[in-house]
Amino acid sequence: MTTQQQLQHLYWRAGFGPRPEDVASGLSPRKALRQLLRDSEQVELLDSPEMHYREPFTSFMTVSPGAGTPQTTMVTTPDQTAKSSGTEQPAPVAALADRSAVRRGKNQPPLLRRQDMTAQQRKMQNDGIRQSFYAMNTGWINQMATSAAQLREKMTFFWHGHFACRVRRPDAALHLNNTIRQLALGKFGDLLLAVSKEPAMLQFLNNQQNRKQRPNENFAREVMELFTMGRGNYTETDVKEAARAFTGWGYNARGEFVFRENQHDEGAKTFLGRTGNFNGEQVLSIILEQSRTAEFIATKMYRFFVNDTPNLAHIQPLAQAFFKSNYDISALVEQMFSADWFFAAANVGTRIKSPIELLAGIKRTMGLQLVDSKPLVVFQKALGQTLFEPPNVAGWAGGRNWIDSSSLLYRLQLPSVLLRNAEFNVALKEDENDIAPQVSKLDRTFRQQVKATVQLAPVQALLAKTTPAQHAAKLSEFMLQAPIRPDNLVLIQKAADTAPAEGRLRAMITSLLSLPEYQLM
Repeated sequence: MTTQQQLQHLYWRAGFGPRPEDVASGLSPRKALRQLLRDSEQVELLDSPEMHYREPFTSFMTVSPGAGTPQTTMVTTPDQTAKSSGTEQPAPVAALADRSAVRRGKNQPPLLRRQDMTAQQRKMQNDGIRQSFYAMNTGWINQMATSAAQLREKMTFFWHGHFACRVRRPDAALHLNNTIRQLALGKFGDLLLAVSKEPAMLQFLNNQQNRKQRPNENFAREVMELFTMGRGNYTETDVKEAARAFTGWGYNARGEFVFRENQHDEGAKTFLGRTGNFNGEQVLSIILEQSRTAEFIATKMYRFFVNDTPNLAHIQPLAQAFFKSNYDISALVEQMFSADWFFAAANVGTRIKSPIELLAGIKRTMGLQLVDSKPLVVFQKALGQTLFEPPNVAGWAGGRNWIDSSSLLYRLQLPSVLLRNAEFNVALKEDENDIAPQVSKLDRTFRQQVKATVQLAPVQALLAKTTPAQHAAKLSEFMLQAPIRPDNLVLIQKAADTAPAEGRLRAMITSLLSLPEYQLM
């Protein structure tokens, strides 16, 4: 594998793809990794005035944050694995750094009694909330494509799927996202504790309804099953006992974490073989003492950044080092991206890009700018992945699940839409979890020309030392991570030769982006 191929592989996996100038920089993969780590030391928060929803109604009574309907669809299958018991008291979890560093919206919507609103008022509220989420969505896509902190953006995207959360309140979702991005490359224990105390997560997993003598197990179950240890490493008793420890965890009307002592179960609990008067922080500490937690996180990161198929020979050393480092995320990703096997042929050009990686990648490598950013949300919905809207608490399945007959068609049409200002025509599927789920097919249909600009000069510079007859091959080396079929290369070169001189480069790029091989990274 050439140095260019290694660089491109690193930029796709540790970020959202290489720009022509990244490939031309002459950096070695090791120096490029160090640069990615340095560039990601600074935290660039996601924020703009458009992202903060302003409630237009003030005359309605607010509902206590503890009220609401539990999300029954988020409950997962109980686990029946047995564990031993003991009586040790765990050390407390280290305190999290001052959360004031993360901006909090000043205009969080009060939880209104929607039954007291007219249909028109409900529509106005839905539209306002939707516009805030659209601004958050498109703003993040743009940040993925343009930020120098590529590794931090990619890690924030990984944790966005790991700590999947879907709520109606834009400011709560935005605050969770900024908490994650602030801690995305720090210690996993700090990240886990901070996310566990986020109002968005507490609402999503029903912990506002978790009170002594009436425990709600949803939050405790998902913390163990999806966020830390995985199934088979705890019992149903552990779930019940952990739920008791998390009683009293909630948030107030200002969207701030609160511990309601009068709702907390202060009795003795036996959890993962330990007995004591545990609280929520101590339960998280016990979970972090399990080496299985390090294995679970290392495996999930391996599947996301390296290969969908786990390789235990690669993962075990990562997990052991991760555990010994007190869950240092930066050290883990550096070890992973520095390994010789990371650049093995089996791990290059073999992973299907998620819709977000596809869109952000085209924007980054081509310097793409849309006149109106709203179609970016339409593209995501058509392709099956919308930021801030995971399908459930398990997040997006990924892998081959990204591709079906309709999504592949849209993927292959997308380059022509973006580079040739073509029309995009799609009737989006109904989404039962949408802000306004009962929408007619007409209102779910998007059909319009998408206007966009691309920066071709950096690509032209990349081709400066090659003859026109070599342009298609040179471009394919830059744009594709999987080898191009010889017959496809011939077709692309012929199409370029017959295109007008001023449109030749754009024609080749569009053709390459439209190949099935471009779906791989």
